[in-house]
Amino acid sequence: MDICETTKKSDGLKNTISSCNECVSKIEKITLCGDNCLECPRYLAKTEEEKKKVAELWYRVGWRDKIVSADEISCNGCSSHKQCTYNLVECVKKNGVEKCSQCREFPCEKINSMLRRSFEYKKKCKEVCSKEEYTMLEKAFFRKDKYLKR
Repeated sequence: MDICETTKKSDGLKNTISSCNECVSKIEKITLCGDNCLECPRYLAKTEEEKKKVAELWYRVGWRDKIVSADEISCNGCSSHKQCTYNLVECVKKNGVEKCSQCREFPCEKINSMLRRSFEYKKKCKEVCSKEEYTMLEKAFFRKDKYLKR
């Protein structure tokens, strides 16, 4: 991981977070929509069995209309070459910014719509997930407000 001198000199993650926001996003791997890849079970799944469990969870939650293959559920994180569900990749390019919070229109209707949609997913996850599953998804997907402002 490539981190700055401020972070290298800090004496722990708590100080790192308060001292360098650029490094925080590297440590957390925050997407444009505010998801934290390093907490995401889909991103973290490496074995066929782990991917199968994630595919089943994504189906149960309603993020897939069927249980998909391990190859299809496999994820290396969001990037500019992927299709963004919320059209944020195209939007940041159009507005000449690196992340949404840098845009003069932030928070825009795209962000507000995404947050409303996320809130609905959160309710669904509470209904169908075990406590362990929900905690994992909450850390990955339901802290968008906090992560988007960085």
